[in-house]
Amino acid sequence: MREEPPVTVNTPQVGLSGEPFIAETEPPISWKMSTAVPGWTQACAEVAVVRRGQASTAEITGRDSVHVPWPFAPLEPRETVRVRVRVHGADGSASAWSEEAEVTAAALPPQQWRARFVGSGGEEPHLLRGTFALDRSVQRALLYTTALGAYDVEINGAVLDDAELKPGWTSYQWRLNAEVHDITAHLSHGANAIGIVLTGGWYTERFGFRDAARRFYQGPPAAAAQLILEYNDGTEETITSGAEWRYAPGPVVAAGIYQGETYDGRRSLPDWSSPEFDDSDWVAVAVIDGPDVVPTVRSSPPVRAVEHRPVHRVVTTPSGRTVLDFGQNLVGRLRIRVEGERGHTVTLRHAEVLEDGELGVRPLRNAAATDHYTLSGDGEETWEPRWTFHGFRYAEVENWPGEFTPDRVTAVVVHSDMPRTGGFTTSHALLQRFHDNVEWGMRGNFLSLPTDCPQRDERLGWTGDMQVFAPAASFLYDCDAFLRSWLDDVVCEQRAAGGVVPMVVPAVIPQVPGLLDPVAAWGDAITVVPTVLWERFGDRGALRACFEAMASWVELVEARAGATLLWQDGLQFGDWLDPDAPPERPGAAKVDADIVATAYFFRSAELTGRAAALLGRDADARHYADLAERVAAAFRDAYVTPQGRMMSDAPTAYALAIAFDLVTDERRQAMGERLAHLVRASGYRISTGFVGTPLICDALTATGHSAAASRLLTQTECPSWLYPVTMGATTVWERWDSMLEDGSINPGQMTSFNHYALGAVADWLHREVAGLAPLEAAYRTLRIAPTPLEDLDDAAAWHETPYGTARAGWRREGDRIHFHAEVPPNAAARVELPSGATYDIASGVHNWVEEHPRSVPPRAKRDLSSSLAEIVDDPEAYRAVLAAIRDTDPERAEAFRRTTRWTPGRQLREPLNKAPLPILEAVEKALEALPTEPTDRAPR
Repeated sequence: MREEPPVTVNTPQVGLSGEPFIAETEPPISWKMSTAVPGWTQACAEVAVVRRGQASTAEITGRDSVHVPWPFAPLEPRETVRVRVRVHGADGSASAWSEEAEVTAAALPPQQWRARFVGSGGEEPHLLRGTFALDRSVQRALLYTTALGAYDVEINGAVLDDAELKPGWTSYQWRLNAEVHDITAHLSHGANAIGIVLTGGWYTERFGFRDAARRFYQGPPAAAAQLILEYNDGTEETITSGAEWRYAPGPVVAAGIYQGETYDGRRSLPDWSSPEFDDSDWVAVAVIDGPDVVPTVRSSPPVRAVEHRPVHRVVTTPSGRTVLDFGQNLVGRLRIRVEGERGHTVTLRHAEVLEDGELGVRPLRNAAATDHYTLSGDGEETWEPRWTFHGFRYAEVENWPGEFTPDRVTAVVVHSDMPRTGGFTTSHALLQRFHDNVEWGMRGNFLSLPTDCPQRDERLGWTGDMQVFAPAASFLYDCDAFLRSWLDDVVCEQRAAGGVVPMVVPAVIPQVPGLLDPVAAWGDAITVVPTVLWERFGDRGALRACFEAMASWVELVEARAGATLLWQDGLQFGDWLDPDAPPERPGAAKVDADIVATAYFFRSAELTGRAAALLGRDADARHYADLAERVAAAFRDAYVTPQGRMMSDAPTAYALAIAFDLVTDERRQAMGERLAHLVRASGYRISTGFVGTPLICDALTATGHSAAASRLLTQTECPSWLYPVTMGATTVWERWDSMLEDGSINPGQMTSFNHYALGAVADWLHREVAGLAPLEAAYRTLRIAPTPLEDLDDAAAWHETPYGTARAGWRREGDRIHFHAEVPPNAAARVELPSGATYDIASGVHNWVEEHPRSVPPRAKRDLSSSLAEIVDDPEAYRAVLAAIRDTDPERAEAFRRTTRWTPGRQLREPLNKAPLPILEAVEKALEALPTEPTDRAPR
């Protein structure tokens, strides 16, 4: 019997995403090992390549197995190679050869791109056809296609892939994706046809807010195709789209990202892309002059339909309308099966919430989010729109023919098809639902590029949203290639803007004041996101590709700050969406905007210095490290008192200073104490906005205040992370109170129920609560440092690192806490347990147990003379006081809850000094009734 090797190697990944057609000529190679041998590490690896029938092998010495530089001569255009890997362990073991990965270097030199863009010359969707004849046998046929718009391509009646909304959204004037297909098997001797369905997609969309919306990209939609035929006799031929192509209207009558799709089944043209189809009544195309840009091979994962969900329930609204509830706020479309008379039209409207029992469409602003389907009358018809997408949980069905049954409709979930790589679990039901909401928010907003929201007339690549969410995103999904593609656009747009990173990329709303002004926390995406890709994926190429842009951004901010090194001038969003800001003024935060801006100036300078060091740019590394130190000193001198108080005494100010390590001396602990004080004073409700929210729990736990972080995390009153969950949210909201407690929609004009930014705290759940973080890039060495929280019984996380699956977590059993960790082969970990015990461990499964009794301090007598801090730190007492007031006067109870500052220096009677005597008596009675020992430390 053949003995299996102790270690096996998975099929290697060549390039960023494992696509069969790649743009790189020297693609990085990555591989993972599987073994039951604990502590296994790679001593060396052999990488073998077969190119043009010849095999060669390169040896990689050491542990490197992630983004290993291409060890052979660069690939030639259209060269196909096969790559496999064999590894040797430090213990003397050896694997068998892996399966082969086959890739083609598909990028064409600019002079070889000869296809012309063609279309009808108008904005309406239409069909395009081109024909050609083959009189020789073909060895290989590569088809390159792209569009200024959105398209699908067919060859001789065959659809080539399941990717949608191709070529995706990039900064079209600078960069355009192309799809590559090997269509050899689809070709026939004699006549052949290429067919393209073309719609406007993002290219013809109107961008902007309310009446200011208008087109950014100019010209009609157009498509281009280039077919390279390699014949068996050694010759080649190139066939391209051009003036000889023809077009005709198709069944898609109208299509827009915001407005929806209109489809007429009566206009369907069977076999329209087959060579036998009679197109004599079609019209000659117009040759379109598009942007002067050569299409590049797509590297980002394609958009696909990834899931189908049935109707959860059918709602009849007060007005008698039929609304379908899918039980989950999602992004995609509806698929319907319908039967009725020819010419009958069904209308589908979409929204995220119900208000007063009806579809809540006001937050959509100018987006109609409505689809129309006109029946052909040919029996049962199945249809779903392909040229739009909607953010919705609810869909209204109008004018359904005959009796409607919910099995006739399903929701199709659509997003960029990235591999899932991480998760978090806890028995705390509300927190688990919150984390699920974070995942759904990412899925809905990672569609071709990272957007702010997927439902209203916006759906733009806001740089600030991605800056704060990149760490959480990189844990949950393999978004390296996805974000690298978007960063290519960021670099292009920044270069065109003279060093400014626009607020949105692609920068399609120039009419918005300040779009091309430098804005802290938004522009800093150019330093933060490439750093995250290095830390989480080991993608040094991201730093290399973005370094000049990182440096340009820092230098621009340095010039703006001037000699003081304090960034105090110009447009700033600050701590956007501070919960204390009025709905109509979302930027009116408690923290001064210059503190936010200068903190991010330091952060970007520091990250740019680190990147320079990693890239071997020693002089740059010294320059930016020195700049960062000087900015930090200026920050401390201007904004931090000798006693550790911030001049802007707001939680976000302290969170920034602590989390960014702007203060590292003895004042740091005082700042942590003050931050914990402010968190308690706010009743453990969120008091931070866009910038502070991702950092506040990190700052609390870093300074020893995990109990405060635990209360903040598990708070259910508004504003809090869990308040939306109690209101039925299935994604993260844009505002803490996007829906008010009475079930009405926030009156602000900017209200979305699917924004991932405030879910960025999920990264803290992964790294600190479950305790799974990278200590070295790509998790080559992990940091296993769990933080048990008083309000949880357990927490665990898993992550498919570039080395393999890692796990970490803990669970309580009485006074003991059980910790576990799993380290993948060829990796190691540094373990830091709450007791202070530390371990350096190798790959394998590890467990520890420590004594950690839950902290349940004895309850002193509570009455009106108790301090407000004592009351809020005792959840049972706090709820008893609120309930007592609410039973008599609900409005007074709500005002008391919202306005009271829960500080140790004030008695409970002070905010109640004008309350009627019956309320005071009710409060005293409720406090007297409390049990001697507190009981409320269990998760809810």
